[in-house]
Amino acid sequence: MSGAAGQPPDAPPHQAPPRSARDLFVAFTVLALQGFGGVLPVAQRELVEKRGWLSREQFAEALSIGQVLPGPNIVNMSLMIGDRLFGWRGAVAAMAGILAAPLVIVLLLALLYAQIATQPTAAGAIRGMGAVAAGLVFAMAVKLAPTLRRNPLPLALCGAAALATWVLVGIVRVPMAWVLFGLGGAMIALAWWRLGRQP
Repeated sequence: MSGAAGQPPDAPPHQAPPRSARDLFVAFTVLALQGFGGVLPVAQRELVEKRGWLSREQFAEALSIGQVLPGPNIVNMSLMIGDRLFGWRGAVAAMAGILAAPLVIVLLLALLYAQIATQPTAAGAIRGMGAVAAGLVFAMAVKLAPTLRRNPLPLALCGAAALATWVLVGIVRVPMAWVLFGLGGAMIALAWWRLGRQP
């Protein structure tokens, strides 16, 4: 990804790009503080729909790479998006924004949860938050689905791969790393081959 500052070419024209790495830090801190149940859906709304710093295609590309790399998806994405906009300074600012405030909050909540973990109300609240998190991720997937039109692989094959991933991880309980490197590697190789055949 390029380290040059400026607005991505296919971002909405009415949106101003971030003016500095400080803007990135503030934006990623704001979205991190909204990310109860998962930051990815909030990041998609903030960076694509609200601020227009990335197109849906660019967000989907960063998400795809972030999922394959080790570590949390949103941290990987913050590094790549920050680097795209302001080079290494942007990468550091975006990663600091996504990590600093949540780290403090999670430490405080961990201390609180240790006191109430045995209460049924707390367990029920955690289960409810899990359902909301799943709904947020599903909604983000629906919003990003149109980006598959530019995928070099047929839509039917993409859908079959998504269904196979769900079956392998959710039902058969195959370790996610095996699915990523096995099925994911096969899909990457096939896309690479098809791109190589294009004029």
